Amino acid sequence: MKQLLLLVPALALSFAGAASATTLSFDDIGADGFVAANYGGLDWSQGDWFAFGEAQDPYTAHSGDYRVLSGFGDSDSATTIRSATPIHFDGAWFAGLGGATVTFNLYYQGALVSTSATLDPSSKPSFLASGYAGLVDQIVVASPGQGSYVMDDFTFTSAVPEPQTVALMLAGLCFVSGVARVRSRR
Repeated sequence: MKQLLLLVPALALSFAGAASATTLSFDDIGADGFVAANYGGLDWSQGDWFAFGEAQDPYTAHSGDYRVLSGFGDSDSATTIRSATPIHFDGAWFAGLGGATVTFNLYYQGALVSTSATLDPSSKPSFLASGYAGLVDQIVVASPGQGSYVMDDFTFTSAVPEPQTVALMLAGLCFVSGVARVRSRR
């Protein structure tokens, strides 16, 4: 029983550390083309996000070569990025034409929960933070100049532990429980 009590803080720590930040750099796409509908575990199918790797000023990548571009003249709704499970969205890096201002509209369960600050891009990539610490399941990249900016290093954190983490924790609990039963019978 004593060992089981010692396990409780360890379990709390494992859950606290289970979620880790994911940064989508788009470099693993490896060829110019539309972003896959399920890229990075998110749903990009709402819009026509296009990845490209060729150097082109002012559309500068923040890291690596690849970055994504929304469709020219798209509506803001065509830049929607969805998550099947709630996430904490940190933000992304932008570069592009001045005047193609960019803002994040963040949604959770269909309701607008936050709007970020507005960033006016230039050829030097700048980070636009979401400015929101709560859960979201939909991110809209709003801009009057769709197609006039690029986005790179899109960063988010899963709000729930990965299934492997939960399975490993449950296996550990079963093991400790079994050891405690055997010892209590002695």
